Amino acid sequence: MKRAIFPGSFDPLTLGHYDIIKRGIKLFDEVVIAIGINAEKKYMFSLEQRQRYIEDAFKDEPKVKVVTYRGLTIDFCKKIDAQFILRGLRNPADFEFEKAIAHTNRKLSKIETVFLLTAARTSYISSSIVRDVIRNNGDYTVLVPDSVRVK
Repeated sequence: MKRAIFPGSFDPLTLGHYDIIKRGIKLFDEVVIAIGINAEKKYMFSLEQRQRYIEDAFKDEPKVKVVTYRGLTIDFCKKIDAQFILRGLRNPADFEFEKAIAHTNRKLSKIETVFLLTAARTSYISSSIVRDVIRNNGDYTVLVPDSVRVK
C-alpha cells in the first residue's frame, strides 16, 4: 500500500489544502491528514474543530484518514508505515522552505517527499490569510471548503 501523510496545522483547512488532498488521493492508496500538535503555537481553532472540519470535508472519501500527532513527522511516518510525505507548493518561498525540510527528512529516514503545485485558482490562499479575513469579519467562505464555518 502506498500511504502518504499530509502534515500541517490546518488552522483552518483551506481550499488549497483541499485541492492538494483531492489530487493526492489519485496518487496514493491512502492519504493520512496528520494534524501536528505544537503546544507553543497559538491556534485560532481548537484541535477538535480543525479535525472535525477535515473529517467533514472528506467524509465520503474512504482513502482519507485524519489523525493528530506530536514530534517529528518522520517518526510519525515510521509509526504508521507511511512511505511518503505529501506537500503543496504555492510559490518559490514555499519551495525553498519545504526543500530544506525534505532534504533533512531524507537524510534522517528513507521517506520521500512528494510536492504538488497548488492550483492557480488557490495558490494565493494560506491559513494565515484566512484567519486575518475571519478576524476582520470578511467573507472567508470563498477561501475554505464548506465544512469550515465559524459560528
